[in-house]
Order: sequence, then C-alpha cells, then structure tokens
Amino acid sequence: MLHPMSRVLVVLGLHAALVLAGGATMAIQRPGPPDRSVRPAEQRSPRQTVNGPPQPVNGPNYPRVRFRASRAIGLPHAGRLARGTRLPSRGPGFDTWDPITHRSPSRGWRRNGTDDLVRMVAAVARRYRAATPGALPMLVGDLSRPRGGDFGPQYGFIGHATHQNGLDVDVYYPRRDGRRGVPKTPAQVDRRLSQRLVDLFVDAGAQTVLVGPNVALRGPPGVVQPFPNHDNHLHVRIANPA
Repeated sequence: MLHPMSRVLVVLGLHAALVLAGGATMAIQRPGPPDRSVRPAEQRSPRQTVNGPPQPVNGPNYPRVRFRASRAIGLPHAGRLARGTRLPSRGPGFDTWDPITHRSPSRGWRRNGTDDLVRMVAAVARRYRAATPGALPMLVGDLSRPRGGDFGPQYGFIGHATHQNGLDVDVYYPRRDGRRGVPKTPAQVDRRLSQRLVDLFVDAGAQTVLVGPNVALRGPPGVVQPFPNHDNHLHVRIANPA
C-alpha cells in the first residue's frame, strides 16, 4: 500500500501527464488555414459567382458587343445591312426601349447597326453619363433590322422611312420629371439634358441629327435639323465610310 503522500504525488503526476497530453492533442487538432474553396456568399469577391461567368469588379455585368466588320449597303431609305452588329440590350450609360411594346429592353431584332454606329452610341452614352451625374441612362430606340431593309409600318406603328442600312438610331429625350420612359409631349422634354445629347452626338461626328420642331434644340446648320414627328426623340445618322 502506498503512503498517502505517495498517492498524492502519483495523482499529481497523472494530472500533469494528462495536461501535457491534452496540449499535444490540441496542437494536433488546431485548425489550419481556412478552406477558401468554399466561402459564404457575402465573402466572395465581386468577380466570383456561384453559377455563370465571372462578374466585373465594378458595376453589373453588361452584355458584350460582338463586332462583325459590318457594311452599310445602299441608302438609309433604300438599302440593307451586311453582318450587322447588335447593340446590347443595355450598357454603361444607356438602356434600350421598344417603341411598339413600350418596354425596356427592346427586342434584339430592332437594334442592329454598323460597327461604327454601335461604337458611337456606346461612346456617347458613356460621355452623357459622365457629364450628367444622377441622370437616368440614355434611352435608345430603333436602329435597323438584322439584315437591314424595309422597316415600315408592318413592323409596328408608322414604322420608319429610313433605318434600312444600319446608319440610323433613335434616342429618346430625357423627361423633365425625371421619370424613366418616353416623353409624350414637348412640354415633358428636359431641354437641357436633350441639348446635351445633341451636342454629344454632334461632337462624336454625326452626319445628321433630326430634332422635333417643338423642342427648341439647336446645333450646327445642316447637321441639326428640325423634322416632323421627332418631338419625343432625336434621330441620329452617321456617314457611310464606304
């Protein structure tokens, strides 16, 4: 039989051994670096998504433009479009509007143009956004059909006499009340912002900018021209490089 003091020493020795063993076990089980292969949604970087392609670091994932070395053939009122480039449904500084369904975005077959026209629309939209902080995006209407050609009344409302070879685009005037949509009367047009759009398209090299006769927009003679049925949108035409 052990002496009482010896039993105390044995117990203390066992306790110390358990403490040491426990420390060793904790050292072995201490978690390593966190597994970054699976992270909560709130910890994912902006470029990662659960499904689908990576997202841009800043801003929404705008559709990409597929340029196709397009050609405008013939005239705006009697022509066609070869290898038309489709303007995306939306992009930095612009949305699209379907004048027949009265919805955004517009249907894809209504927004095809030459590479040059699509580039101009995108460039002006970016400049408009930079020049008018807080304003709604530029609202783009019809360009041309995928292969151009007749865009008359059979495609909705009164149709277009031109818009046949990918060189024309309609852009709706911003509204004075700041609401999204198309102004119904000249009184609803924000003339300051609309004039800014006219100036930007002129600076970008537009050949013709048709404006409503009742909205009092101005520009270089021979380029900016009042024209009937344009009191809710401006009509931009670029030159045919061919």
